[in-house]
Amino acid sequence: MAEHQYSQFSSLRALELRLLNSTLPSHQPIPITSFSHLHTLIEQVLQFIELGQYTQALSSNAAKLIFSSQQQQPLPVINDSSDSAEYFYSEFVPNCVALFINNINDDGVEDSSPPNGVEKLYRAVLLMAVAVAALLGFTQCNITGPIVKLPPMPLGAIVFGEGASSDGLPEWEVWAQKELMSVGSDLRAKFLNLQYITFAKILLMRTKDLLSEGNDLGADGARSISWWLARLLIIQQKLLVDRSSSLFDLLQVFTRESIQHIGSPEKIRYYWASLISEEDASAIVSMFHLEAGIMELTYGRVDASRVHFESAAATSRLNFSLSGALGFRTLHQAEPKAQLFLVGSADGNDCSASLGNDFQNKVSTRGENGFPQRPSETHEASDILMTPRFLEDDKKLECSAQGAQNHSLASMQLKPTQQAVILAQCLSIEKRARSDELQRWEMAPYIEAIDSQQSSPFMVQHLCDILRIRWEATRGRTKQRALLMMDKVVQGIYDPYPGATQRMHCCFGVNIPTVPALRKEFGDLLVSCGLIGEAVKVYEDLELWDNLIYCYRLMEKKASAVELIQARLSERPSDPRLWCSLGDVTNDEKCYEKAQEVSGNKSTRAQRALARSAYNKGEYEKSKDLWESAMAMNSMYPDGWFALGAAALKARDVEKALDGFTRAVQLDPENGEAWNNIACLHMVKKKNKEAFIAFKEALKLKRDSWQMWENFSRVAADIGNFSQALEAVQKVLDMTNKKRIDVELLERMLQELELRTSTSHSECHALRDISDSAEAGSNRINVDPLTSSDKDPARERETEHLIQLVGKILRKIVQTGGDAEVWGLYARWHKLKGDLAMCSEALLKQVRSYQGSELWKDKDRFTKFAHASLELCKVYQEIAQRNGSHRELSAAEMHLKSTIKQAEAFSHTKEYQYILAFLDEVKAAQATP
Repeated sequence: MAEHQYSQFSSLRALELRLLNSTLPSHQPIPITSFSHLHTLIEQVLQFIELGQYTQALSSNAAKLIFSSQQQQPLPVINDSSDSAEYFYSEFVPNCVALFINNINDDGVEDSSPPNGVEKLYRAVLLMAVAVAALLGFTQCNITGPIVKLPPMPLGAIVFGEGASSDGLPEWEVWAQKELMSVGSDLRAKFLNLQYITFAKILLMRTKDLLSEGNDLGADGARSISWWLARLLIIQQKLLVDRSSSLFDLLQVFTRESIQHIGSPEKIRYYWASLISEEDASAIVSMFHLEAGIMELTYGRVDASRVHFESAAATSRLNFSLSGALGFRTLHQAEPKAQLFLVGSADGNDCSASLGNDFQNKVSTRGENGFPQRPSETHEASDILMTPRFLEDDKKLECSAQGAQNHSLASMQLKPTQQAVILAQCLSIEKRARSDELQRWEMAPYIEAIDSQQSSPFMVQHLCDILRIRWEATRGRTKQRALLMMDKVVQGIYDPYPGATQRMHCCFGVNIPTVPALRKEFGDLLVSCGLIGEAVKVYEDLELWDNLIYCYRLMEKKASAVELIQARLSERPSDPRLWCSLGDVTNDEKCYEKAQEVSGNKSTRAQRALARSAYNKGEYEKSKDLWESAMAMNSMYPDGWFALGAAALKARDVEKALDGFTRAVQLDPENGEAWNNIACLHMVKKKNKEAFIAFKEALKLKRDSWQMWENFSRVAADIGNFSQALEAVQKVLDMTNKKRIDVELLERMLQELELRTSTSHSECHALRDISDSAEAGSNRINVDPLTSSDKDPARERETEHLIQLVGKILRKIVQTGGDAEVWGLYARWHKLKGDLAMCSEALLKQVRSYQGSELWKDKDRFTKFAHASLELCKVYQEIAQRNGSHRELSAAEMHLKSTIKQAEAFSHTKEYQYILAFLDEVKAAQATP
């Protein structure tokens, strides 16, 4: 009995493995022994899936058993309304799933006793297979192609009978659209057969819930259901304009469950035992980590995605890195230039052999495995080579230098999973690096490594072509070629060959855009090439109203855009996207309110538009409340958090503003404005350490704002980081052409340096006195010799460095003039350095800066002048004492007498009295021989 049960579980897992293999590149046949009618039904569905006949799978005997044999759950009455669709998908389908798993036997007759564990898992796998058929049917129509016409309703053949049509239910498709948008974002464009992915999601979610309730999930079967759910949800995310927080939370849960069940080759081999080879186990794990990394990358989590991509590379036994060699980039290039390329090693029986490095002789034929081979390296639309032609001598040198285990990846045939790893790394570079020309050239070797392969899975080649088009569209000499290639790529989606089965291989392991997203890129490329009329046709077919409005504005036909949208609204008055687009083009707030009305207050786009409108009208409190509501619908929108922070700031809600800007940088760490606002708010709250950290992040991204550098200098000084504060002051001077001078900060710096210097001198004098006393005969005092010679060398070096920095800044300022305060600081710096002669020169220029006809009428100015004069005369006195000369004392006496004579109007001030007293002191010094 136990052996029979083990055989049943083994057969069940084999069916589950076949279902997974329908999306993996290559696999060996899996021997399966049939044990029951359920087993036969599952195998029938799998055969349809493996042949790419997804509609037949959905109308098979298995689907009929689940949905049309329920005596307790009769088929509902079908009519063209959203209520009917809501009942069918939200109540009828989940109830059928529950009844099928728990109460119905193989013949469709109600059974009072629940099924045993093996039978329940068989039923779950059958439901999984039907759901996957619906998911892959949707994927074929909207991602991989070839585009075919599917029945609008997945269960149309069961509900209406064989041969009947379900085309008369447009409201059901509208319901499915709203259901997909209920996660907090609009759809990107017009998609086909949305009921299929909605149906698949309901089936998988309900099945998983029922298995979880009975603690059957993952124990003996159906371990891959979490992975299929993760795949479905990432496809749903691809359909949306914005990242959805609710989808992200679910994806995290399902990904963690999948890692727990199938996250390593050991777990795969333990679960499927003899059914799977080591190579296929590694391929499954590599594909899983690739998909997990793509999910993390979709949500901007670059570090987390890198971990998964590295795991995928390690599992597939692929090691690679960038290198360089001399080569030619164009057909007519005379001198070779340095070119980047990928080198590495790929362990395995079928990919370690070198196939040569002849980049020029690729043949556009089919490989033995049915994968399309790469096109020729030249193209008539451009003289730029598709892949660089390297010097033969250089390649030989490179091979000998790298050794036998580290060759150019272009010279070996990589496995499909290894090719997918290389493209994933390319996408990772695109996300983590700044978008500029350097980034695109860094991505180029990865694209060229795949282009140099003899053969690749269709979807790997498809993504590689898209990445090349994006790269070449930014270069003038290859833009025409990019346009022609894009036209060919879009056409390839509709071509019947290769079929759906071949296209499903690796389709989840490479980040392919949806067909509407790809066609939108084509439209954008047409616009950039000036072919606006052609782009209009693309945008209109995809119902991309915003892009359509943009094109009509370029053609100065704004009225045509309004007429088109209004015409569509007459056909579909309950489409919130159309109302929002009409509001965008007419600037009418009522359109957004209407969009909220028809969507049941679920349109995030309309809510955001109303929030922006309130902000523009100065209604900041209302705008803040509207943004809070919008972010509650979908929190994965960084611009929304920034706008909420701005509205809260205007409404004097500092805490809410800080929270908004913080959430913005959590989602988009490269938002320099948000980092700056966080720093400024921390400054307001006197949290200088937090402000310092935020300013550092902001300045990484916005280095051209002198205001930001100025604020950073003050915060750095407040926390005692004087070196960075002075560097920031230098930046401000350079960026403002020495017009923006923070005198207050420079004075603080000098005060700090003067304090450090005076403290250091005081300690030296004290130590010298103690040492003298000890030498005089007091044996009770022991002086540590290290104390006087090694007080704090690091602090002394820092002080010296700061003195040099301050002097450099002040010299830079006084070279172009400088006001009285700057000359006073410059004098103090020279005094700090011990150069009294230069100090007197600077003080003299400060005194002269104050002089003028207004001096003797302005009390405040006289006060500053008097202090500067006293400082000057004190320095003269100090120089005289040092040199034993009376010349400086005479200069001080003359200056003081002149000041006293002209300042009779201020004779009542204390400054005037100070001057009189110091004149007597100078005269006394002159009288001393």
